[in-house]
Amino acid sequence: MLTRLEQAQQQWGGSHTAIDNWLAERQAVLVGYCQLASLPPYDQADRALPTKTELQSFCQLLMDYISAGHFEVFDQLVAQCKKNGPDSVALAARIYPEISKSTDVALNFNDKYAEVAEDDTLEGFDINLSALGQLLEERFEMEDILIEELFTKHR
Repeated sequence: MLTRLEQAQQQWGGSHTAIDNWLAERQAVLVGYCQLASLPPYDQADRALPTKTELQSFCQLLMDYISAGHFEVFDQLVAQCKKNGPDSVALAARIYPEISKSTDVALNFNDKYAEVAEDDTLEGFDINLSALGQLLEERFEMEDILIEELFTKHR
């Protein structure tokens, strides 16, 4: 996921402020995800579950990213696809529902973990975090396809 993000930043960085901000938020989500999942360089063999503060911080980053996509970037991308013709519109119509699936999972994750108590056992956390990570990876891929379509038509 981090490699794909770096490629996206290199390819589209500086082309549009909203996309730059969105990719920066994606990076923050990925770093937060790696910290929660104890992935390198954040691996912590001595600790099994994140703290309440770590969960709240990650959930806030996740909601910021999802919101920016839905309320800023997607609207602009879909509007631009409409200008680019029926092929772009068809692509947006195919991809947007796929992206929305991950939105539902992210919202459910947030609902379940954003307001946990410090002494909660976090039952099923690893499974839910893993499912979220998989769907985020798929979402990033779909978002990149949509952005690529926009920029291919503008070259």
